[in-house]
Parts: sequence; structure tokens; C-alpha cells
Amino acid sequence: MENVLVKKFVQICNYLQDPNHVARFQRFCGVQGTFCHKPNKPESGESQPDCPGLRKRVQQGEQSSDVGSFNRAARDATVPQVNGMQGDVAVGPDGASAAADVDLDTAIAKPLRRNSLTGDVGQEFLIHNKFLFYLFTLGTELGNEMFFIIFFPFLFWNIDALVSRRLIVVWAWNLFVGQSTKDMVRWSRPASPPVVKVEVFYNSEYSMPSTHAMTGTALPFCLFMLTYGRWQYPFLFGFSVALSWSVLVCVSRVYMGMHSVLEVITGFLYSLLVLAFFQPILDRIDTFYMMGHYAPLVVVVSHVSMGLVAFSLDSWSTSRGDTAQALGTGAGAALASHVNYQLGLLLDPPLSALPLTLPTISTGLVVRSLLRFLIGVTVLLITRMIMKALTIPFLCRLFGLPSDDVRRARQHMKVELPYRYIVYGVVGFSCVCFVPLLFRILNLA
Repeated sequence: MENVLVKKFVQICNYLQDPNHVARFQRFCGVQGTFCHKPNKPESGESQPDCPGLRKRVQQGEQSSDVGSFNRAARDATVPQVNGMQGDVAVGPDGASAAADVDLDTAIAKPLRRNSLTGDVGQEFLIHNKFLFYLFTLGTELGNEMFFIIFFPFLFWNIDALVSRRLIVVWAWNLFVGQSTKDMVRWSRPASPPVVKVEVFYNSEYSMPSTHAMTGTALPFCLFMLTYGRWQYPFLFGFSVALSWSVLVCVSRVYMGMHSVLEVITGFLYSLLVLAFFQPILDRIDTFYMMGHYAPLVVVVSHVSMGLVAFSLDSWSTSRGDTAQALGTGAGAALASHVNYQLGLLLDPPLSALPLTLPTISTGLVVRSLLRFLIGVTVLLITRMIMKALTIPFLCRLFGLPSDDVRRARQHMKVELPYRYIVYGVVGFSCVCFVPLLFRILNLA
């Protein structure tokens, strides 16, 4: 009986891992690849199934000298410019335009961001449903760096510092567990073809489980569990927002061609498991970070040790940097929380003040919140830019490595690991400690 159940489970997993399900979902959502019908045969004799085909490139000089003729050419191709298209018209192996039979609502697009490891910019694809394209682009951005550098500070400065601190703890551990599992399981991304790579930034990483699905599940549900009862709002409203957020992120990873259905489901369930482990002890962790005499030492040793584990699992990939980045941010925020408590800064509201209620929305409140957000994020971005400019050249000189190619230099563990910890540790510390002090000086607290 057990063998039958195991075989059935393996069959279900193999079925859900099939990349054809991803390709079918993409076609259903209006994504069409521009793969060659006949694979090119290089001199080595091996086929290249991911061939983007020939392209008719509009010369840059012609574009700048005759904008009108360029617009007419775009209309003749019946395809408007969106999402990084630069005057390219994809054509098949026979020279016929790939856009010859598409309607005016169809656009030729290309992944916006190249792969940070290989430099691959991806190949063109056709978008037949722009609404779903932008919707799932938003969904996948909810798991990227720029969203986190906006979301956590906004929550900390304008809504609830306690909730933000604890969310950062869950986020850092979630990424560490997910990325480490990827490097142990070592599954490749869904095959292309048949899958269309709408995104290529993470294409060189391993695939199982989806860490986007993990963070996209852990953050909204942890936010819901931390705020329900602490803030006054209906249970159904909070649960619906958390579930919608999670589903949007999870489904977007299939749409982008980055994960199979199995990997997304595993990421979702894995995240709930991590969240179930941390939820009962999150209060004690946060209290220790603020009050513990040895908290700074424990924070630094634990976060650096986890980074060393992540970097020793396999060869370099972008997942190492993401893991160290999250751990560095978490360490910086934890150290800042300790400093704030010891100096009597930014104390949490007493239990007698709970549950908290949303203040009345007024023009003054909105303006003050926007000023805090804009000034604070500007400070964080400038801090990150300065720290990057100083840290990487310094580490390259320290270890005798060439600094002319930053991407190659960062592939060395002795550069990448301290660079991520230093830069994002300072960013995390600035977010939790320095920027709130700046708000006091500017009378925005």
C-alpha cells in the first residue's frame, strides 16, 4: 500500500513538473514564443533549441533622423513598441515576419532585465494580452529587491515598526531556507522551448522551490497574523488580501516561465511550514534582539554563519547574493533595533493601547507620510549607492582582484559575501535607526 502511494505521489510530481503545463498556461494568457521551427545547426553539430531566429534591426541612425518613417514602419508591422522593444521585428527562419498575422493589440516584447550571471538578454516574444502581462509583471516584482527596499521602510516609518521588524526576520530566514534548498536539490529551470522566458534575470539559478512563491506567501500571511488583533480590521478582509497577494506572486512565476507548477506549489507549502515554525517564537526573537546583552554578537555570528553555509553549497549564482543580501539586511535591522531600545528611541506602543486604529486620513497625514517615504527611501538609495561604490573596489584591492569587471569580481565569495553584508547591513541599520532620527530632526516623526 505504501509503495502504491509513493508511486502515485511521484507520478503526480512528475506531471506537475512538466514544462508543457507552463507553456500551455502562457499561451492561455497570451504569451507566444518566437522559437525557430527548425533548430540551427552550429559547427559542433549540436542543435540550439532556444534560437531566437533572425532579426531585421532598424538602424539607430535611421531612428533618430526620421521618427516619422520609424512610426510608419511600426504600424506596417502592426505591432506597437512596449517593454524594451528597440525597433526589432522577429522573423522566422524563412525570413517571414513573426508579426505578420497578429492584430493591433499584439506587441513584440523582450525581457527588461538581462541575466546578471550570464549577461543573457533573452529573446523576443509576442504579448497578446497586455493586461495580464502588466498584472503578472507586478506580481513578480513583489518578490524583487526594489519592492523590499520600498515596502519594509514604508511599513516601518508610517504604519508599525514592530510588525516591520518581525517581517524582516521572517523574510531573511525564508530566503535563506529557500535558496539553500535550491542549491541542494539543483533542479534546472523549465526547458525553453516549449516555455517562453518572459524573465531571464534569475534563469541561471536553480529552480526548486520557488523563492518568489515563498516570500510572496510568507510576507502577506505573516503580515496578516501580526496585525490581526493588533489593528482593528475585519478578518475576512485581511485574509483575502494575504491570499490574493500570494496567489498573484505564485501564478506570476509560472507566467514568467521561471518555475513549473510543482515548484510554485512546493514554495507555497514550504513557506507555510517555515512560517508555522517561526510564528510562535517570533516575539521572543524580537525581544531578544532588542534587550539581550549578547544580541549583537549572536546576530552577527548567526547571520554570517548562514551566509557561509549558503556560499559553500554550490558554485556562484545570483542566489548567493540574494541570500547574503537578505541576511545582511536582517542583521543591520536587528542591530538597529537593539540600539534603539538601549537608547530609548522608537519605543513600541504599550499593550494598553491595543488594538490600534487607523488614524483619520487627512491632507496633513498624507503629506507627512509621503515626505517621510520619499526622504527616507532617497537616503537609503544614496546610502546603497555610496556603499557599493566604496565596498567593491576596496575588497578587490584587499584581495588582489581586478575591479574593472564588477560582475566577475562579485563572483568571488570573498568579495560577494562581505560586500552584500556590509552594504545591506548599513542599509538595514539606516532604515531602522538613522532615518527615524533624521525624521526627528526634520520634525517629521
